[in-house]
Amino acid sequence: MVDEANAKQCRKCQRDLPLAAFARDKNRRDGLQVHCRECVAEYSAAHYRRRREAMGKSVREKAEVPAGHKLCRTCGEVKPHSEWHRNATASDGLSTRCKACRAIQGRQGHLKRQYGITEAERDELVASQGGVCCICLASVPEHVDHCHETGRVRGVLCFSCNAALGQFKDRPDVIRRAAAYVEGIAWKPTLVAPGVYQLPS
Repeated sequence: MVDEANAKQCRKCQRDLPLAAFARDKNRRDGLQVHCRECVAEYSAAHYRRRREAMGKSVREKAEVPAGHKLCRTCGEVKPHSEWHRNATASDGLSTRCKACRAIQGRQGHLKRQYGITEAERDELVASQGGVCCICLASVPEHVDHCHETGRVRGVLCFSCNAALGQFKDRPDVIRRAAAYVEGIAWKPTLVAPGVYQLPS
């Protein structure tokens, strides 16, 4: 039994409840709403459902989630709190999507923002290259390569080849000289007279 001095009757469910069971309402004489929090939540859920159905949209069913867990609306899995990033502004202090879903959407967003392509388009590029880096023809392609001047995507490279292009600053003349150097012809002096060698210009 609740002490009458610290209790109030909900007009909807007619129960005598502690004052803490009512939300504040400064327009009321006692400063509390006339319906308890539970009844207000129930009404809000029913109102939300009616509005969604009237708009022809689906209504998300409330899932039973054990303590210390949360349902990810993106993948539909119930995961422990350790699988979520913190979000101080959220009511439960956790992100709206689990870490795995955030990582996937982060990659998708990066591809779209940086290169203007989707993951499916990136996968098509990799398939057209035979599943290997289009420079070394050996390693797994993981990095989208694009022209820094035009923004046009050229292909998908392995880490090493992508880094090499970056070091050469995408300059074909430097890359050609590097190839010639590796082949051993760039700095080989030419014999022009007995004991006289000419270095390549």
